[in-house]
Amino acid sequence: MRPFSSVLLAVLLVAVPVFPTALARQPGGEHCASTLDCSAEEIEELAIPERLVFVRALQDRVAAEYLPEFRHLNSIQGVLRFFIDNDLGTPESWVSHVDAVLLEAVERGFAMALEVSDDDFGNPTAKHWADYLRRMRRGELDERWAHDPAWSIADQASAEHGIRLAEAKGVHPTHLEWNIYQFTELYRWIMRNPQPALIVLNDRLAGLLVPVDFVQWLTDATNPVPAYRGANVAYDLSRPDLVRLPVSMTQLLLAYAPELVDAYRADSR
Repeated sequence: MRPFSSVLLAVLLVAVPVFPTALARQPGGEHCASTLDCSAEEIEELAIPERLVFVRALQDRVAAEYLPEFRHLNSIQGVLRFFIDNDLGTPESWVSHVDAVLLEAVERGFAMALEVSDDDFGNPTAKHWADYLRRMRRGELDERWAHDPAWSIADQASAEHGIRLAEAKGVHPTHLEWNIYQFTELYRWIMRNPQPALIVLNDRLAGLLVPVDFVQWLTDATNPVPAYRGANVAYDLSRPDLVRLPVSMTQLLLAYAPELVDAYRADSR
């Protein structure tokens, strides 16, 4: 007859769960920023709060190692904070898929610029972020008129690539998700067309008294507030007509402008 202690040990060994090795190695946001080696699939497994950790850490790393005072991922952080506050971006959702591909592009592009790796992980839009960061370091994007189009082009290409991959997997946006995406489309369009946007506002919404620096505030990539507030405006309005029919950027701008101007005034107090 075996001693009681031996029997107890055998029972404990059987009862203790064995966790898969892959689960133990699942990367977190800090890990992804430190290694610059996380694929879109791995990022997609991260909860949105952990992706926010990743973007913050990535921005801090670029500022420490490559470009002092770099804060130009703050607008992305604003959108992630919006996702968190509104329970969007759950695993396997359209938002989660598209966001993961976009963040992979940022990570791969920054890995190239920092000369950590030249592997784009099959994401062809990473080159836009690498070029963006290199131009930033060379001082070519010091002025907003030069910076904003470059940032928006990189972000636009990555988002569209994410949409294509999501569609290939059979993942499609809800009306709400598409409405939020249209705000980001408007955000990027204004970054590339600030003067036309201001002209449209002053011409079509004369009674609104649009502040002169409203457009500059709205599209400031270093400020998380406009992106966060703008996404909330799109969420609150949630206009079915804007997601069912093709619309122009002018129509979107006119639809969202009154609430966005209110957000600007509240933030400027």
